[in-house]
Amino acid sequence: MLARKSIIPEEYVLARIAAENLRKPRIRDRPRKARFIAKNGACNLAHKNIREQGRFLQDIFTTLVDLKWRHTLVIFTMSFLCSWLLFAMMWWLVAFAHGDMDPSTENASNSTKWTPCVTCVRSFTSAFLFSIEVQVTIGFGGRMMTEECPLAITVLILQNIVGLIINAVMLGCIFMKTAQAHRRAETLIFSRQAVIAVRNGKLCFMFRVGDLRKSMIISASVRIQVVRKTTTPEGEVIPIHQVDIPVDNPIESNNIFLVAPLIICHVIDKRSPLYDISASDLALQDLELIVILEGVVETTGITTQARTSYVAEEILWGHRFVPIVTEEEGVYAVDYSKFGNTVKVAAPRCSARELDEKPSILIQTLQKSELSHQNSLRKRNSMRRNNSIRRSNSMRRTNSSLIVPKVQFITPEGSQSASET
Repeated sequence: MLARKSIIPEEYVLARIAAENLRKPRIRDRPRKARFIAKNGACNLAHKNIREQGRFLQDIFTTLVDLKWRHTLVIFTMSFLCSWLLFAMMWWLVAFAHGDMDPSTENASNSTKWTPCVTCVRSFTSAFLFSIEVQVTIGFGGRMMTEECPLAITVLILQNIVGLIINAVMLGCIFMKTAQAHRRAETLIFSRQAVIAVRNGKLCFMFRVGDLRKSMIISASVRIQVVRKTTTPEGEVIPIHQVDIPVDNPIESNNIFLVAPLIICHVIDKRSPLYDISASDLALQDLELIVILEGVVETTGITTQARTSYVAEEILWGHRFVPIVTEEEGVYAVDYSKFGNTVKVAAPRCSARELDEKPSILIQTLQKSELSHQNSLRKRNSMRRNNSIRRSNSMRRTNSSLIVPKVQFITPEGSQSASET
């Protein structure tokens, strides 16, 4: 617009636009790989083209439990409603076959010679109400069975049996949905990020896990798997290749006592898939580390499982988790606000293989870290010393400004007398 008005030459505008485009390099981000396990533990997997749908009906109870809540509530309501309508039709047919619906029998029913199968059932509405009373055992008292019709007694027994089966299945389904194991896993938390740092002279992959409830997880165990796309020497491509990696646990049973948040450690050794990965290679790796925590819920006795995963972008090299457990007035307190906080520490940037081949790299890294720490302490002490000197000088200046100067008084006789006020 300015170039059109001849305020700025057009050649200058084009040159400036070209320079701005050259200054900003166009970087194309690497397409993000789909996660196999989400951070909340859900499996990112879609089942398609399943032809044998009848297998789900063979295990109808598990199918009902796996359904969504809205579908379960619809099935729960329709199962009772359909059974009431079915047996209402049967009661209406029994009354119709016996002649209870005939208006001429209404006056005869008042005499002692006529006895209906079910009293006060003269329409489909009354038969539907009687069906509800039989199945849910309400019994208002207006309608009741008589011993006139054996068929009606058979229908009564059949409806009671079917009603008990429906109650057992549907109530059990509702109970199992409310007491599912993954509900307990909602209070089992993992750190948002994992770290790689030196522990006991070895590079270690670490993450933090905790339980928000006071009720414990019995026999809790942690497993770590690496999921990556691999190709065999024969040329076979395995899109989801799972490899178990060991967890450093001094207990032989591999069970953890999850009474407080713990830092789970995996030593990167020759058995580890991370053995040849350095800090610069980590961002280029197409891998995903899946963490699985299993245990038995103390209150219900149901086995639960909590899952999460860490991709390369969520692993911090050269960091360590800050401590969150402190002792306050004889009680161990856990500060969950610092659950995922990390601090940067000295760690070699090379791979674990290079660290095993050249142990001097770790010593040099620690020495550099110690020197940098000492230099920072010296700078901090010098800054404190300079600040203290400045404060003392400023205080001296303020004190000197408060000193009152001497004043001379001249008497009438001409003599001078000096007095200090």
